[in-house]
Amino acid sequence: MLFTTSIRQAFARVCNANMGTFTKFMKQPQPLALPSIRAMSSASTPTQKASATDSPTLDMLYGDNVPINAKKDIMGDVYCKVADRYDAVSDMISMSMNKRWKQRFIEQMRPMPGDKMLDVAGGTCEVARRYLQYQDTVNHDTTSSVHVVDFNDSMLQVGRRRMAQSSWINNGRVSFAQGNAEDLAEVPDNSVDIYCISAGMHNLPHPERALREAYRVVKPGGRFACLEYGHTDTPVIGQICRWYWDTGIPFLGQVLANDRASYERLARSVRTFPHQKRFAQAIRQAGFHLPGAGYELYQWGMMVAYIGSKPRT
Repeated sequence: MLFTTSIRQAFARVCNANMGTFTKFMKQPQPLALPSIRAMSSASTPTQKASATDSPTLDMLYGDNVPINAKKDIMGDVYCKVADRYDAVSDMISMSMNKRWKQRFIEQMRPMPGDKMLDVAGGTCEVARRYLQYQDTVNHDTTSSVHVVDFNDSMLQVGRRRMAQSSWINNGRVSFAQGNAEDLAEVPDNSVDIYCISAGMHNLPHPERALREAYRVVKPGGRFACLEYGHTDTPVIGQICRWYWDTGIPFLGQVLANDRASYERLARSVRTFPHQKRFAQAIRQAGFHLPGAGYELYQWGMMVAYIGSKPRT
């Protein structure tokens, strides 16, 4: 309760302190074109391993010439700093809509009894916990399991602590490993029923490599489930969201955590991620089938769910 009150007070301060900037921002003509993003590989086959040259040399993610191969280390440092409060930060960024989004995401996955889920970038176990709760209460299943993989050990430690006293740990339904989404070397081909990644793709230097790894490890007929921050195309709401990411989030990071730089990097990582139409195309290029438009917008595109499947043939 105290933390939620602090969020609201801090957000009010953001609005008051930056209203002049926001008003000026809103009056300026805003291009409808999406922000410039790094190119994504489109010429690879679904099972092809990523090469070292299928992305540009430089990534403009942080507004300077940061070598793209350094992104993992930079984001690793960011998440080490925010690990203990990561879920609280996510609630802050989403104005407490994050929990609803994740619950809806789990429901759209439609987990089946006995499913084995690979939860990539799932260190704090927020999605893993909701998945197992769904299996227990909706499917009345005690045989399903989840393997949580995260490149950041600090995030994994948070998840281990949260799950330590649960029956899922005691029954062997949760396991953990430190690993890279772009190279899941320890996960066999065609071995998982569900590949899940929530708010993790935007942190990766090479999302296309992660998509190819996802295709490799999912069983034929299995599901691909990705929940990721998106782009809001509605003009006025889109302008508000851009202002919030560029100005509000760093300010809240400074007020609540005394760490403006980490929150600026998180915000820019989200803002430079591909538009949902482009990312849905990349998922299809990796080999997955996505029905319809390929995604569902949550809150006008603030968050986007991509639920697909790996063809059986």
